[in-house]
Amino acid sequence: MRDFSNDHSALTLNTATLGHNLDGYGAGWPVERMIDACTERGLGGIVFWRREIGNRAVEIGERVRASGMQVVGLCRTPFLVGPLAPPTRQQVMDDFHASIDMAAGLQAPVLTIVVGGVIEGSHSMTDSLKTVADIVAETLPYAAKAGVKLALEPLNPVYGGNRSCLVSVRDAVDMCEAIDDDHLGIAVDVYHVWWDTSLEAELKRTGPKRILGYHLCDWLADTTDVLLDRGMMGDGVADLKAIRKAVEDAGYVGPCEVEIFSANDWWKRDPGNVLDVMVERFRSVC
Repeated sequence: MRDFSNDHSALTLNTATLGHNLDGYGAGWPVERMIDACTERGLGGIVFWRREIGNRAVEIGERVRASGMQVVGLCRTPFLVGPLAPPTRQQVMDDFHASIDMAAGLQAPVLTIVVGGVIEGSHSMTDSLKTVADIVAETLPYAAKAGVKLALEPLNPVYGGNRSCLVSVRDAVDMCEAIDDDHLGIAVDVYHVWWDTSLEAELKRTGPKRILGYHLCDWLADTTDVLLDRGMMGDGVADLKAIRKAVEDAGYVGPCEVEIFSANDWWKRDPGNVLDVMVERFRSVC
C-alpha cells in the first residue's frame, strides 16, 4: 500500500464535500476560491459537479491545471433509468452526451455514472440493469470519441429503489465484462461498498484498467440520513485501510477522492476547516 502519512499528493477533493452539489448548502465559495484553497493545501486534484461548471468547462479546466492540480473527474451523468431519470430515452441520451461534452471540455478523464433506480412498474432489478447496459453501450462510442472514460458507480443497496439499481461491485464488473469496452470501468466508493465482504475478490476480477476511481468518506453507525449524513474518514465504521488495500492490491494507484455529503455537519463548517481536517484524516486513517 502507498504511504500517505507524509505525502498527500494523491488526495483529491470532490466538491460535494463542501456542499457544492446541492442548492442551499455550503458556504458558497466560487470555483476559483476553491481551486486556490486546494492548491494551498497541496492537493493533487479536484472533481467537480456539473452544476458548478455551466459553460465555463474549458476555462475552469485550464485554471485547475495552471494551479498544478488535475481535473480528476466530473459528477455526473443523468440518472439513466428509474423515477429520477429524464422522462424520455431521447432526453436521457441528450443529457448523457452533454455530460460527456462537459467532461471533455474540462479535460476530465472520467465521468461518473449513477445509473438510477428500478424502472417504475417493472419491479425488476435485472430488467433495469439490462436497460442501463443498453444505454451505456450505445453511448460509449460518443465517449470514446471525446476521450472520456465512463465509471459505473455501484451505490449502497439502500438506494436501489430510486437512485441506483446497480448496488454491488459484482454487478458493475459483470456489466463491464458484458459490454467489454476500454472506455468503461467502475468507481469504488467507501460509502457504498464498505459492507461488501466479496469486495476484494470482485476487485481482483475487475483488474486495474477498469478501476477508474476510489472515493473516500465513512459510514456513521448512527446515521440520520442515508443520503446527506456521510462521515469524515475515521468517524464511522468502515475499515478504510482494508478497503484501500483491496483496491490497491487489484492494481489501482490513482487519485483518492474525498466525497462527503453532510448537510447538518461538515457542510455547515468553514470550508477551510473542512479541507484541513480532510488532509489530516487522509494522512492518518486512510
